[in-house]
Amino acid sequence: MTMTNSSALELALHKLAEVEVPQGNTIALAYSGGLDSSLCVKLSQSKYHAKQLFAISVDVGQGQEEIQQSIERAKKLGITPIILDAKQEFTQNWLTKAIQANSDYNGYPVSTSMTRQLIASIVAEKALELGCDALMEGSSGKGNDQYRMHNVFSLFAPGLAVFVPVRDFDLTRGEEQLLMEHFGIPVDELIAGGDDKTMWCRSIASGGIGLDTQLPDSIWLWLTPPTKAPDKPTTITLTWQNGLPIALNGEHLPLDKIIDQLNTVGGANGIGKIDMFEDGIMALKSREIYEAPAATILLKVHRDLELFCLTKEEVQLKRQLDAHWSRMVYHGEWFHPLKDAIDAFIARTQVAVNGEYVVDLYKGNIDIRSRSSNSGLFFPDVRSISSASFNQKECAAVAHLRGLPFQLVTRRNQLAKLAQQGKPSYTVANASDTTAP
Repeated sequence: MTMTNSSALELALHKLAEVEVPQGNTIALAYSGGLDSSLCVKLSQSKYHAKQLFAISVDVGQGQEEIQQSIERAKKLGITPIILDAKQEFTQNWLTKAIQANSDYNGYPVSTSMTRQLIASIVAEKALELGCDALMEGSSGKGNDQYRMHNVFSLFAPGLAVFVPVRDFDLTRGEEQLLMEHFGIPVDELIAGGDDKTMWCRSIASGGIGLDTQLPDSIWLWLTPPTKAPDKPTTITLTWQNGLPIALNGEHLPLDKIIDQLNTVGGANGIGKIDMFEDGIMALKSREIYEAPAATILLKVHRDLELFCLTKEEVQLKRQLDAHWSRMVYHGEWFHPLKDAIDAFIARTQVAVNGEYVVDLYKGNIDIRSRSSNSGLFFPDVRSISSASFNQKECAAVAHLRGLPFQLVTRRNQLAKLAQQGKPSYTVANASDTTAP
């Protein structure tokens, strides 16, 4: 039986009344202006009895429009947020590492998992500066951000209480919306579950997408669906130095400008939609939707450039470390010492990752047209089958030696088979004697 809005609201109010939560004198809230953090503002007053609330909003590249919306909602909530600009830090200290590490958690270009930890570190530091005795954030008890934020809070502000109202009162998304309507400040969402936007990737309705949920074209910020994208490709040129893009179409630009332009041109050509199953920190599967044109382009080209410039051994080890890097960051371990050590290895490899790529963007496809590098390891004068760069006969002895272990495996298997049949085998009298009986 479907619950009516009035009965659902009654249940939500009952949860608020029945659950006892700790009290905080001065609370620092990670505030975005969305549904969760807006509800946090109201509950900090009515349930946590905060004598003072500092709503701290961190700009990590979500855009001026979203920042302005958060300010307007704050006015309705009766607060004035403290807005701190972290775009440069996010770009220079976080996204550079993400690109060099080919950041990918099972198909997700690590993004929200980074910004949550950056925001948590800034909020925690500001809380200590303001003399707060508690921290508050809007995570649910089913998601990943509660762990990411708590890890960082514990590192940067140990000992401060951490309040998570949605989790503390076991509220559903629908109950949150009904409560905000009850408080007279409804929060409208483009799609149930809202979205989380940075310059690197946009997460849409995390945890709120079902198997059959239809995605209207209106939800996309950058993406033009491939069927509606131009019928001719757009050609771009990317120049790389030390594993990072430094120029687009011959124009040297800072990373944030390159990302901004690639989001626009990539999205216009149908690139950047990610629709996947994700295994969260609690190992609960969810269908997740992401929009990431620039990340999709840059990560594909960077991986190819590494194959061009790094040794086989570097590539193979780095793939393992890249995967471990992404797993650590996804699981809220950006500030872990091991992650710093992996960063150091990755940074050392990137010295040789330089080059220029010409790429066609066409209806969701990224087609590499040409590659060049002054530090690459592709030498066709040696490798090409048309080249006479060395005497191929010299490889015969090497091939024989490389095949020897496989001969020994065959001998072992034959002896084991004879033993199973009860037939006599032989014992090698001298360990150096490898002749057959």
